[in-house]
This record gives sequence, structure tokens and C-alpha cells, in this order.
Amino acid sequence: MALAIETVRTSSTQLPERSTAKEGEPGLDISVVFTSYESTLATLKAAAKLAKHLSGRITLIVPEAVPIRLPITRPPVLLDWNEKRLRAMASQCGIDTTVRLILCRDSWKALAAILKPHSLVMIGGPHGWWPTGAFRLARKLRKAGHEVIVTETE
Repeated sequence: MALAIETVRTSSTQLPERSTAKEGEPGLDISVVFTSYESTLATLKAAAKLAKHLSGRITLIVPEAVPIRLPITRPPVLLDWNEKRLRAMASQCGIDTTVRLILCRDSWKALAAILKPHSLVMIGGPHGWWPTGAFRLARKLRKAGHEVIVTETE
């Protein structure tokens, strides 16, 4: 199993580059967006099952919004700790996974810039009476033209 962690630093004027997966490569590209540790871990495991059956690849996208009062290279959560935690999470899904930790000012702009058009995106989150952040993000991604699968967690 191969695991790659890529840390992308962006400012409000510079958008991150799209995934490095080559166009026309066989298999399915599945993008999993980080919401919370537990929800994302469950979503990664579900994505791994899907990817194994369809010769797919998984990219875990973690947009980390850095407050404007801090330099873009100095997020409130230590990079080493975050990368170690993400590496441990990705290794549990049992399939090749690329982790893209994106340091940005605006999570939505960074996410919109990094996803290829019509991407398959998986998001995990709790389901309740009121729409949660994961379900609002899923709605926004669908409006942007992406295929979205929401895995409900407790």
C-alpha cells in the first residue's frame, strides 16, 4: 500500500493545483473530504471498499483554514501532528491513498479549486434534524456539479 502526504500552502490570491492523477488513467478517482476524525475514518473505509471493486484511487482532501492573523505557513494545529494523524488514518483504509493537506484562508475556495470537474466526492457526517456541516457541504458540491456520496455516522 502506498501512502503519500502532500502539504499545499495557499494564500487568498493563489489557488491550489488540481489532483496530480493523470487524465485517462484506468480506475476511479474518489475524493474524500475531511470533516471530523471519526466521520472521515468511516468514510475512508467505505471509499476503500468501493475503490477495491472498481480499481480506484483515493485522495483524502483536508482543507485547513488558517486565520488571517497567522502566516499561511503557521496553522493553529501543528503540521507534524496533523500529518502524523492523517497518515495513521489513511493507513487504516488498506488501499493506496494520497493525502492533500491544504493550508488556505478559505476552505471552500481551496476545495473548489482542487476538485476536478464532475468529481466523485465522499463526505462523512452525523445526520440529525437540522442539516449538519457535512450535509451543507454536500449540497454545495452538488450545485457545483460534483457527484457526492454522504456516509452517515453517529
